[in-house]
Amino acid sequence: MSLDRVELFTDGACKGNPGRGGWGVLMRCGEVERELWGGEAHTTNNRMELTAAIEGLRALKRPCQVTLVTDSQYVMQGIQSWMANWKKKGWKTSTGKPVANQDLWEALDAALSVHQVRWEWVRGHDGHPENERADALANRGADQGSWKEKGEG
Repeated sequence: MSLDRVELFTDGACKGNPGRGGWGVLMRCGEVERELWGGEAHTTNNRMELTAAIEGLRALKRPCQVTLVTDSQYVMQGIQSWMANWKKKGWKTSTGKPVANQDLWEALDAALSVHQVRWEWVRGHDGHPENERADALANRGADQGSWKEKGEG
């Protein structure tokens, strides 16, 4: 069975850190695009970056081959360097402290288990068209004030 190939471009935004935050996702499967966004009244940029990736993956209706593009070094390092050890240590850091944003890391781990995901990092605010769109969606989520709700365009 051949899996659909999907690109997810994700971003988070925060007006103050902590402060009003938003997340955005541009989804692309072939020529079809879909935009998702949402926000929270009191959060951090890292939480919104993680939420964008989680919500993008959760929006997929069946297992897919996903290229997930983020400008978040926090998310990339967590996926590539930290998460395997956190899980082995019962979600503790190398110093034995609880992992920050553990709830979201666990949700991301669960969402990843459904798909074949390849991660890409891009420099934020550097003219990458899809990253700029994801950023605009994240800012929409932070600005709209419909907290804890998802938008779709």
